[in-house]
Amino acid sequence: MTIKDKILEDMKTAMRSQEKERLSTIRLILAALKQREVDERITLSDEQILATLNKMIKQRRDSISQYEAGNRPDLAQKEAEEIKVIQSYLPAQLSETEIEQAVSAAIQESGATSAKDMGKVMGLLKGKLQGKADMTLVSAKVKEKLAG
Repeated sequence: MTIKDKILEDMKTAMRSQEKERLSTIRLILAALKQREVDERITLSDEQILATLNKMIKQRRDSISQYEAGNRPDLAQKEAEEIKVIQSYLPAQLSETEIEQAVSAAIQESGATSAKDMGKVMGLLKGKLQGKADMTLVSAKVKEKLAG
């Protein structure tokens, strides 16, 4: 079963059990996937779906910080709820230790020695960790290791 099939099944389940918020978020996910398919004239693979879901989570995190800055905790809470639903379709997230090990391995593999080599390291990691880790955190770890 593909990720898209699972999302469609969950939409039907949410409709039957009348979970309005969950259904709303699932419809947002499907709309984003459909939009990308139409724009690029392709059928999305699971990797492309994961990339789209990660992008949606990043957008919501940005919105949360904006809402908190604007003193709108109600809207920030709504975005946080949407993140939980979107994350349910992502693979299990790696622990911080696993991320650090992957970063160290990528630095050795690429032969990176300074912050100038960050692009090389991130290129290696993106393919391996996309969907399994917050890439912002991964980027911070790479910077930390290359600086120190």
